[in-house]
Amino acid sequence: MMESVLDVASWILLVGGTAFALIGGVGLLRLPDLYTRMHGAGITDTLGAGMILTGLMVQSGFSLASAKLGFIVFFLLLTSPTSTHALARSARSHGIQPALPDDRGRPSST
Repeated sequence: MMESVLDVASWILLVGGTAFALIGGVGLLRLPDLYTRMHGAGITDTLGAGMILTGLMVQSGFSLASAKLGFIVFFLLLTSPTSTHALARSARSHGIQPALPDDRGRPSST
């Protein structure tokens, strides 16, 4: 009984992480400027990969592999938002402006 609950929980995490990774990938292609694309990349890195790795941890059980995956999740959650913030700050200091919407609510092409 407990194994089936763990299997369902791990598959929910794996499918959810895959969905977030796909949504983030589509966001990288469809969003208009650097700042909004970084949001899509942040979803892919932090939430998508975090859920996938957590699902793998549940699948592997209590082992050395799950401890290694736990360290990867910890460092991913620590470094991904930090690097995204540093990239946005650097882009802003180099004069890259966000695409502001025009009168119709669409991003301007400037």
